[in-house]
Amino acid sequence: MFNKLQYISQGNTVEEQTRNIHQALDGGCKWIQLRFKNHSADVTFALAEAAKILCEEYLANFIINDNVYLAQQIAADGVHLGLTDMSIKEARSILGDTRIIGATANTFENIQNHIQNGCDYIGLGPFRFTTTKENLSPILGLEGYQTILNEMKKQGLTIPVYAIGGIGLNDIPALMETGIHGIAVSGLITQSENKKKTIKQLKNDLYGTIIV
Repeated sequence: MFNKLQYISQGNTVEEQTRNIHQALDGGCKWIQLRFKNHSADVTFALAEAAKILCEEYLANFIINDNVYLAQQIAADGVHLGLTDMSIKEARSILGDTRIIGATANTFENIQNHIQNGCDYIGLGPFRFTTTKENLSPILGLEGYQTILNEMKKQGLTIPVYAIGGIGLNDIPALMETGIHGIAVSGLITQSENKKKTIKQLKNDLYGTIIV
C-alpha cells in the first residue's frame, strides 16, 4: 500500500533541498518526490544522490520528478511524470516493472489513459491555485475531485489518487471524503515552523487515527 503522504521537495540550492528533505523525513514523511528544476545535470545528480541516502536511512520511498534517466542512473524507487513529460510506456521500458511510475492528471480522461499505459499512481490536481508550479492546469476544487472520483468508481477504475496543489491543513478531511488515497504537498511542510507537528496532524487526518 502506498503511503498517503507525499512530500515534494522545495529549495533553490542543493543545501536548501537537502535540509528540507531531511526535516520532512525526520518529521515522519515516508515518501519523498525530488523536484529540482532548471539546474545542471551534475548538481541535480549530487542532490539526488544525497536525497537517496537520506531516504534509505529513514526507510522512505524516493521518487524523482520528471527525469527518467536520472531515476534509472541513481536506482531511485521510481519517477513521477507530468502531462508533457516522457510517456509512461517509454519510462516503463527504461525503468522496468519493479519501479514505481506516477503521473499527473487533470481530467478523468487523463486518468483513464494513465491506467491503460500502466501507471502505478495518479497525482490529480491542482486542488487550488499554487505558485509552486508554472503553466498550471485548470483548478479542480473539491467538486472537481468528487466528480472525477465518482466517474472512476462508476467505471470500476482503481488506482491510488493523490490530491495536489495548494492544499492546506484544513482541507484534508473534506478531500479524503471524495475517495482520494492521499495527498502530495510541498509548501505546507516546507514553510511550516514546526514540521513534526504539521506532519503528525497530516497523518492523523489522512489515516483517521491518532498518532502520538
